[in-house]
Amino acid sequence: MSQAKFVTASDAIDSWRDDVLTGKPPKFFRAGDGSLAQIEIAPKQITLIGGAPGAGKTAFTMQLVIDALRITPSLRAVVCNIEMGASVLLDRQLARLSGVPLQSIRLRQIASHHAERVDEAMTLLAELGERLCFVRPPFDLGNVAMTTDQFAPLTGGGDTLIVLDYIQRIAPPGVHGDKRGSVDACMSYLRQFADAGAAMLVIASVGRTKDSKGRSSYDSDSLDLASFKESGELEFGADDAFILAPDKKTTDVRNLKHLKSRHGDCRDIQLRFRGAYQSFDPMVANEFTSGSGELTASLSNLWNKTEPNGGQEWKP
Repeated sequence: MSQAKFVTASDAIDSWRDDVLTGKPPKFFRAGDGSLAQIEIAPKQITLIGGAPGAGKTAFTMQLVIDALRITPSLRAVVCNIEMGASVLLDRQLARLSGVPLQSIRLRQIASHHAERVDEAMTLLAELGERLCFVRPPFDLGNVAMTTDQFAPLTGGGDTLIVLDYIQRIAPPGVHGDKRGSVDACMSYLRQFADAGAAMLVIASVGRTKDSKGRSSYDSDSLDLASFKESGELEFGADDAFILAPDKKTTDVRNLKHLKSRHGDCRDIQLRFRGAYQSFDPMVANEFTSGSGELTASLSNLWNKTEPNGGQEWKP
C-alpha cells in the first residue's frame, strides 16, 4: 500500500527561512546586455519563445545561447534544431559577431578587408566550441537526454542549457494519439529535465489568427498565450513565455512580447533586428544596462576594426 507524501508547513518554513536569510541567490545565465539581461534563463526553469515563420526566433535564440556561453564560462549548451544544421547556425553567428553580411558568408564570398574580423569572430566561436554541441538525428527527447548525459551532465551541479527548436516537431517517448498529446507529453518530460537542474530554452511555432473578415494571418497584435500551436501544456508548463513579433510600423523592429512570468512582472522588450547580420539589439536602455555592456563593447570593437559594407559603423 502506498503512503502519503507531504511536508508540514512548520518544516517547510524552517528550511525556507534559513534559505531566505542565509541562502545564496538563485543562479541566472545572463544572455545579453541592456533589456536582454532581464530574460530569465536559469536552472530549473523553462523559457518558452514563440513566433511566426520568419520572425527570427531561431536567430534570436542562438544569439542568446552564444552570449550566455560567453558570459558564463562554466555553462555548457545542448542545441537540438530540427531544421538547421550546425554550419547554418554558425554562419549566422559569424555574421553577427563579425559584422560581415550573412549573404557573403553563406556564399563564401568574404572580402579581403573583412578577413581580420572574420578570423577574430571564428576564434571567438572556436573558444566556445568545447561547451556547445548540436544534436544529430533522431530528433527526439531520448536522444536529447542521452546527449545531455554525455556532453553536459546534470549530476554534480553542472551548468547546463538545453535548447529545443522547435518543440512541436521533437518527439517524446511513447505513442500519443495526436499532435497535441505529443506536445503535452514533451512538456512533462521537459519539466523533469528542469527539475533535474537544466535551464530549458524552448522554441515554439504559433498559429494564425483571423481578423473580423475571417482572413487568416500572423497578426502581431493578436498573438497571445493561446497562439502557441497545440496550445495548452506549452504555456502552462513554462515559467516564462515570450512571442517574437515584427512591428507593424517599422520593418527592422521586433517586439518581444512577455506574456507570462511565473516569478515576477511581464516586461516587453523592443529590439532592432539587423537582418543582414542576423543580430538583435535592445532599443531602450533600462536598469539592467548598468555594468553589463561588455558584449556590446566587444562587438563594437570588432565591427569597427575595418569598414563594414556600405561604410556603416556598428551602433547598438
